[in-house]
Amino acid sequence: MTALKAAEVDRFLVSPDAARPVVLVFGPDTGLVRERAEKIIQASVENTADPFSLVRLEGDDLAADPARLVDEANTIPLFGGRRAIWIKSGGRNFVPAVEALIESKADCRVVIEAGDLRRNAPLRSLCERAKSAAAIACYSDSERDVARLVDDEMRAAGLKIDPDARSALVALLGGDRLASRSEIRKLALYAQGKSEVTLDDVAAVVSEASALATDGIVDAMFAGRTGEAESQFSRARAAGTAPGTIASAALRQLLQLHRMRLTVEAGRSAAQVVESVQPPLHFRRKPLIEAALRAWTADRLLQAMQQLAETALEIRRQPNLADAFALRAVLSLATAARRRSAQSAGIAD
Repeated sequence: MTALKAAEVDRFLVSPDAARPVVLVFGPDTGLVRERAEKIIQASVENTADPFSLVRLEGDDLAADPARLVDEANTIPLFGGRRAIWIKSGGRNFVPAVEALIESKADCRVVIEAGDLRRNAPLRSLCERAKSAAAIACYSDSERDVARLVDDEMRAAGLKIDPDARSALVALLGGDRLASRSEIRKLALYAQGKSEVTLDDVAAVVSEASALATDGIVDAMFAGRTGEAESQFSRARAAGTAPGTIASAALRQLLQLHRMRLTVEAGRSAAQVVESVQPPLHFRRKPLIEAALRAWTADRLLQAMQQLAETALEIRRQPNLADAFALRAVLSLATAARRRSAQSAGIAD
């Protein structure tokens, strides 16, 4: 069995084992798959821009011409050194090409980048069985992994981060390694010149690529519109928005709502606060945000933040129950907001 354990992966990325030239990097976290594949290639080839040293192939092309992989692996680089091949898996079966490569014992680094593979998937089984191959699984980062990533990036940028800001940032990230790293670096760039990254910095900068798809869910949820929140959730899931993305969007909105609610409790009206938001909110969102500001106190928003952070963690720990965890949180918070709205209006629940 040559599937690398978690403790072995970091060492292998820095110094890939020459006795295992074929490496399968796979998993649901496509960002982490790409990052690890790049590290192995960089550790194996001096100049990745040299087309004679690094060849990029598509798995679908190899499925049509299995012999090509062995031919490429046995080609001698024009300017010497070791050759590497980077394969991007597609929808077609190219296992025969990899089998022939392993049998040929060619002295060439071959990195195969694939998506989430079942335990009995032919490509995964082949690479886990072969002594000259290694398999590296890439699953979504745990809370500890994300925290370490935040600390590493902040250290590299020469910045410190406030504990509250760090906790909020960790809860917002984790679905995709490259996306997480991009958000952290964007935050670090935004905070340059400051002594410490704060919770306000996180709220101002960190975002989700699918924010527009989740605004309807989050706005309805915190405004107490339970039915609308549920229907928006179903629509987003049907469109492919991940449960973890929805939870992260809700956390991001919570950060903004908390900051706005503090301003309301300092004496400004909810309408004034909503009008002062930059960049300006879409006119359709304004009444929902106002309703949320009236329904929630700053303390209760902090409690909701903790609830959503726990939900985000549950989603990462048990992805098979992600839909149930996310929907439960959406309906729970929407119901709480509806009750508080009714109480503030003097209506019996």
